[in-house]
Amino acid sequence: MTSDDEVKLVPIDASHVDSFHRALDMVAREKKYLTLLEAPPLEETRGFVLGMIEKKNPQIVALVGDEVVGWCDISRHFFPSHAHRGGLGMGVIPAYRGRGLGSRLLERTLAEARKAGFVRVELDVHADNARAIALYERFGFAREGVAKYAACIDGNYIDTIGMAIIYR
Repeated sequence: MTSDDEVKLVPIDASHVDSFHRALDMVAREKKYLTLLEAPPLEETRGFVLGMIEKKNPQIVALVGDEVVGWCDISRHFFPSHAHRGGLGMGVIPAYRGRGLGSRLLERTLAEARKAGFVRVELDVHADNARAIALYERFGFAREGVAKYAACIDGNYIDTIGMAIIYR
């Protein structure tokens, strides 16, 4: 296992796409934290990452060597009247959970979002993900509502909680 000081947080770049894809797929296949059940095809993931870079959307990855072990990103809404808003997504591979990496990623990404002029950052979290909900609340996210039966994974319906933080 690597020490936490060997985990570097950096803005994503094109060289991280393959590793990001592997990390995303690993977390998605757990079927516990993400609505994705597996990562999109590699070329679709590459398009997402390159689009995030081109649009200057905050996307921070946690690296151990050249391998992505976690990420946090905020995608700006595409409607001009909603361009002050962004949707947050994040994940940490199992071996690096419970070590404060999620907090480090979230802190850095939210700071980048504020610099980029985001006024509202929103997310949906599985209602049974108490650790993630507590993390978001520590950073000032407020619960805005519950979407009942918002996802269905392996025949099990999952409620999600909509949360947001507003910088004004």
